[in-house]
Amino acid sequence: MGPVDAFLNTLRAEAGGGPVALGVDLPLGVPRAYAAQRPEADFPAFLAATAEFPDFYRVCPTLQDLHAERPFYPARGIAGMTRAAHAAALGLGEASGLSRACDRATAERPAGAPVFWTLGANQSGKAAMAAWQQMLLPEIRPNSPLRLWPFAGSFQALLAPGCVAMAETYPAEAMRHLGIARFGSKRRQADRATLAPQLLAIMARLNATPDPALIATLADGFGADASGEDRFDSVLGVLCVLNVLNGHRPDTAPDDPWITQWEGWVLGQTALPRPPTPRITPSPAPSP
Repeated sequence: MGPVDAFLNTLRAEAGGGPVALGVDLPLGVPRAYAAQRPEADFPAFLAATAEFPDFYRVCPTLQDLHAERPFYPARGIAGMTRAAHAAALGLGEASGLSRACDRATAERPAGAPVFWTLGANQSGKAAMAAWQQMLLPEIRPNSPLRLWPFAGSFQALLAPGCVAMAETYPAEAMRHLGIARFGSKRRQADRATLAPQLLAIMARLNATPDPALIATLADGFGADASGEDRFDSVLGVLCVLNVLNGHRPDTAPDDPWITQWEGWVLGQTALPRPPTPRITPSPAPSP
């Protein structure tokens, strides 16, 4: 990947003026209970505003440090460290207030981690902090070549020459989209290696040709080191994007203004969360 702050420019250079379709396994959006407290029009506007929040990208060590412009927590494991306490300190009600609609479990896959939670294996807060600050903030400006899905429109429509269309992907969701059955644990190299024939068949179906190095990586189960699971998830993300571009999954999000303006969605997801997401009426966007 190289330096995070140079990544999008690298992709644009490699595309040679063509569009870039990019899937990222990190949150693009904030929960509606949190968004309801914000004065900005939508998530991209909020993201730009975080540049003016001096502590936004600093994880809170205690509940007392939490506030709307410093929402990430906790820095380490301490007494009283629960998601319910986290949500209450931010004025989001119950623990479910930390989650976006697309973070919630569906009938087809388990729940994802809340955006602002930063501790343990099941967390995505640190990825959000790094990507938002180092990769997205420098690009959030008028007429930017970065286009965030679903806030800017359907994914296919965002693929303009010289632009990067960025969408959120989720490995557990991608496996369902691609028809990959349960296979053991993605944390085990041997289990990942059993999927090599399936992944090669999926690539053939999507008209994607793996190079020899990728074929060898698949057969090897993505390596024995701790990053093997990350490499596996990255390939699932690429195939998820290709699956949408091939027309096998929708490139739009549900027609819900909270989702299309604030929360975001997982590319290709069709299953709705359960139980139903509480309804909150969004405030009208301010006049330009």
